[in-house]
Amino acid sequence: MEYRRYFSQAIDRLKAEQRYRVFADLERDAARFPLATWHAEGGAPTREVVIWCSNDYLGMGRHPRVIEAMRTAAEKHGAGAGGTRNISGTNHPLVQLEAELADLHGKESALAFTSGWISNLAGISTIAELLPNCLIISDALNHNSMIEGIRRSGCEKVIFRHNDTAHLEELLQAAGKDRAKLVVFESLYSMDGDIAPVGEIAALAKKYNAMTYVDEVHAVGLYGPRGGGICERDNVMSQIDVIEGTLAKGFGTLGGYIAADRMIIDAVRSYAPSFIFTTALPPAVAAAAGAAVQQLKQSQEERALQQQQVARTKAALAAAEIPVMGNPSHIVPVFVGDAELCKSASDILLDRHGIYIQPINYPTVARGTERLRITPTPFHTDAHIAALVEALRDVWRRLGLPFGATPQPALMAARPKQPRLKIVAAE
Repeated sequence: MEYRRYFSQAIDRLKAEQRYRVFADLERDAARFPLATWHAEGGAPTREVVIWCSNDYLGMGRHPRVIEAMRTAAEKHGAGAGGTRNISGTNHPLVQLEAELADLHGKESALAFTSGWISNLAGISTIAELLPNCLIISDALNHNSMIEGIRRSGCEKVIFRHNDTAHLEELLQAAGKDRAKLVVFESLYSMDGDIAPVGEIAALAKKYNAMTYVDEVHAVGLYGPRGGGICERDNVMSQIDVIEGTLAKGFGTLGGYIAADRMIIDAVRSYAPSFIFTTALPPAVAAAAGAAVQQLKQSQEERALQQQQVARTKAALAAAEIPVMGNPSHIVPVFVGDAELCKSASDILLDRHGIYIQPINYPTVARGTERLRITPTPFHTDAHIAALVEALRDVWRRLGLPFGATPQPALMAARPKQPRLKIVAAE
């Protein structure tokens, strides 16, 4: 059998659907972020570009306190963790990090993983699997990592329409108070930038005797007086059973975690294969993440500057009639609506204007809702914003894209409708 042919055909299908992903070779300049050096393919000369789509939302990856913590820990403890925590023990910076995270979310305990994807896979699957006859009730736009956690659990699932609390209540009521239920949702959805009604969802879960699991990966560090996320901002952390977050976005390093009651954390620690059999975060990474958490607990400056530049970016794009999809968060999605045109827009921005914004196409977003996802940081200056606006106006004219109002209502209508009471087995 000619195995190679099947892989070639699979790649060809992606290219034909305009879904083949190309990675830009970027050398980020920590001292001058958001500037980076672009190493183009084919031996072309390197160029300086401005990154406008980093998930290092606050630039904590280049914060002096974070870098110093990583350097000191690497010199003291070495580069690696030495193995799994079961075999090699738990390095002390990791213990300190988990204590910081538990404190951040007002929970008894926390558990760190190698990524946010893994923390969702392990957290959701293990918690649901340990509950008898558990029904998982999941928001329609939950992240892939949450979907994979649901699948891994082997439990039944039902999907409620995105942020639709009336539909959620119907499903909770239909399941009955006596059945174990886990409601899983995100606090801030990273592609549209909309925010969940966390308090309402928590109240419904309590009313119908369900557990709650919220993914705060795009909110931790960025919202709340100490960076605890939307749950802290809305003063509902105590009403949520499990809070999941990442260290790779607002905190600018690497890793994921869950924070909850001590018994829940101990159960996940003891039963999740993706925790038990995975090498731990290295001490240097744990120390850097801990320093970022500490910094954002006590400092409002990073959040204030970022929100200021987000507001200025949205206002400037709106004034230029670039179709920004409206939302109350720090995410700035610019609607394109076509996979090929979205990729072309990204290419023109990079080639002609030295601006890097990765296209967002299916399956990350639904077909017909392709977009450019812009994420201003505290380090994007007013001059950067002005240059971005002019570059996007040039791209819109070149590609014949429509200027004007955002297509938010059409986008909502285009989302697939979910059956109101249908319960199906996990895939």
